[in-house]
Amino acid sequence: MTKEELQRYARHFVLPEFGRVGQERLQKAKVLVVGAGGLGSPLLLYLAAAGIGHIGIVDDDVVDISNLQRQVLYTTQDVGRSKARIARERILALNPHIRVEVYERRLDIDNVMDIIAPYDIVADGTDNFPTRYLVNDACVLAGKINVYASIFRFEGQVSVFNYPNPDGSRGVNYRDLFPEPPDPDAVPNCAEGGVLGVLPGIIGSLQANEVIKVAAGVGQPLAGRLFMMDTASFETRTLKIPKNPMLKIESLEALAQYCAVPEPSFLSLTAKEYANWRKNRKEHFLLDVRQPYEYEAHDMGGRLIPLGVLAQKIDELPTDQDIVVHCRVGGRSAQAIELLKKDGRFKALYNLEGGILAWEKLTDHD
Repeated sequence: MTKEELQRYARHFVLPEFGRVGQERLQKAKVLVVGAGGLGSPLLLYLAAAGIGHIGIVDDDVVDISNLQRQVLYTTQDVGRSKARIARERILALNPHIRVEVYERRLDIDNVMDIIAPYDIVADGTDNFPTRYLVNDACVLAGKINVYASIFRFEGQVSVFNYPNPDGSRGVNYRDLFPEPPDPDAVPNCAEGGVLGVLPGIIGSLQANEVIKVAAGVGQPLAGRLFMMDTASFETRTLKIPKNPMLKIESLEALAQYCAVPEPSFLSLTAKEYANWRKNRKEHFLLDVRQPYEYEAHDMGGRLIPLGVLAQKIDELPTDQDIVVHCRVGGRSAQAIELLKKDGRFKALYNLEGGILAWEKLTDHD
């Protein structure tokens, strides 16, 4: 280590359980962080600060202003820029003695094994079930430790999966806890359900703690246990996770259909096409399925019925007009259309591609 590094990590050196040996292990560690959002922000900062020698960042998203309530790695000036690239800049500014590699793409069945191959530990900070199960199964197949965390509303979870046992076998994985992925429409995401801004800071820091413990070989990792925290009541629980002896993960093929992006079964409009509808005064009904706070920030003049209550208010929609459905980027509106299609009474349903963000971009440019 250089003289500057000896000064930088001095507080680790004086820890009896850590010392220089633990710090050297961190320098040799290779950690892949999947997701540079709410959990990834504190996770990346603390891993870099601790001196993890090689950090990989997987994220294909750009910074949105709605991220800034919780994703403290970014600033207002970063809106519209690549999260992975900005994250690399920030953590290298924090610690120039580490190596950082970025992957500006979404993990999928075709690339996941190649991307995780160089790393010892994968830290899962994803916000969707397809990627979470993909990361888990890939770690099992590749023999990688998976440090998992998730957040929703006021609650968070942390665990360490696929941890090696003394006899060479591996500990429990995510499927021992949740064997099968839920239906894609069954669980709301953070945009629909909300998340307390400070929660990912708390849970992401706990996740970083587990990565550092595993990498340095200190303490007792959360292997075989699930830590749960409710910040609203400030209650915590730690549950033991039993291993399912019948569970076998032999390939990623079972995830192919679940992780695939389905072909839309409905009509769609680009922002430019919809602008022409308005210009030509084409008769239609505009349905906004976002949340009230999003509507207050900016609306397109449509009728607000959030996706979560749409089924209860379906009779309030006209059946004799074309309906254009929009949300923020197009995901929730697609779900809304599938719901309306099952009713069978509606004339024609159109999804606004890119949602209100695409509309804002078009109108700002004009």
